[in-house]
Amino acid sequence: MSVPVLLSSSSVFPEPTAAAFELAASLGYDGVEVMVWTDAVSQDAGALRGLSQHYGVPVLSIHAPCLLVTQRVWSSDPKERLRRAVILADTLSAPTVVVHPPFTWQRDYARGFADTVGKLAHRHTGVRIAVENMYPVRMGRRQVVPYYPGWDPTEAGYDSYTLDLSHCAASRSDALEMADTMGDGLAHVHLGDGTGEGRDEHLVPGRGTQPCARLLEGLERRGFTGSVAMEVATRKAGSRAAREADLAEALAFARTHLAAGVAPTRS
Repeated sequence: MSVPVLLSSSSVFPEPTAAAFELAASLGYDGVEVMVWTDAVSQDAGALRGLSQHYGVPVLSIHAPCLLVTQRVWSSDPKERLRRAVILADTLSAPTVVVHPPFTWQRDYARGFADTVGKLAHRHTGVRIAVENMYPVRMGRRQVVPYYPGWDPTEAGYDSYTLDLSHCAASRSDALEMADTMGDGLAHVHLGDGTGEGRDEHLVPGRGTQPCARLLEGLERRGFTGSVAMEVATRKAGSRAAREADLAEALAFARTHLAAGVAPTRS
């Protein structure tokens, strides 16, 4: 399979980062996306390299610490957090760093965000810094956009993007149209489903209303050279066996539809 399918360490939460490597190896994922968060292992290149070697599963993507709960990871400065994430990816030979658009209250970071991304990409040429689409927050009848200049990174324009289908559901936007707009800049996919109810659900693909299958089947035609990271919520799984079953189902879905999009070789 030309497109690797990764297991995001966020998909095993509340289990720790190490569990993502164990499950990725046992279920047959091609690699791991490490969500850098408060788990010290997720922040440590040596620990991650050790897990990768022990389980025989490469780290192929780093998710920079952009969440509200990770605002103090490494540094209170978001620019420094992104810089450290790119260095971590470079150290581990991971070709992708996922980053969210700045929050509106991060004024200095937001004003210089595009320049920061560009300079880091120029300095670390083996790493694509892929800005992820987000979504507005709905509070009753009100809608708040907590990102600058907005939740849709294609409106600002960057060299590389991460397309998150669960976020498309939450923003009630068309994932295929967004992929078209991203064009050659589409570097990475966060695969998860949603129902379009205006909240971020990260369902197992096939359990919501998003065009997960159509997107996967069309990646080859798009000339996609990146990876697909499984980002699904299993925190409500009642047991490790239930979590494994969800992640195995998700992997089978991705592999089936990626394979359906590969043109047969003519003899």
